[in-house]
Amino acid sequence: MPEEILNSKEIERALKRLTHEIIERNKGVRNVCLIGIQRGGVLLAKRLAALIESIEKERVEVGSLDIALYRDDIHIKDEQPVVRSTDIPFQIEGKTVVLVDDVLFTGRSIRAAMDALIDYGRPAYIQLAVLIDRGHRELPIRADYVGKNIPTAINDQVEVYIDERDSRKDRVVLIRG
Repeated sequence: MPEEILNSKEIERALKRLTHEIIERNKGVRNVCLIGIQRGGVLLAKRLAALIESIEKERVEVGSLDIALYRDDIHIKDEQPVVRSTDIPFQIEGKTVVLVDDVLFTGRSIRAAMDALIDYGRPAYIQLAVLIDRGHRELPIRADYVGKNIPTAINDQVEVYIDERDSRKDRVVLIRG
């Protein structure tokens, strides 16, 4: 039975907090861009950009990054990876890139995202913002901005539903393994 971890109001509150932390840490957003990791990270990056613009009155560039072909498990999975689009219509060279993802688990997706990102240029800094950090890292990766830490068992699943994608009310659920 799925257990609701965050409802839509709590997700909104977490994103507002992440927005303020990004602005504060970077002393504004003049040289900052957001790049969402396909799938869930893209929609969250767009929401963060809208919140930043409402606070700072400054537009932040937003891109999307597909990591399917950069994953280190591509050769051990039976099914073919689903390749989605990468759209980074701006230069990242010398910028602070905030990678955005919905759930941080082992860290392998983030490693793949950093590998993919470097193919587009050399950012001054790469920061990581995630809605959920569920632990169980296999690589030495940590998020700079976390919406909520959720202690989970290794067999549990965390599902993030975003209205724009799922036509459901925003929510995060935990499914015990």
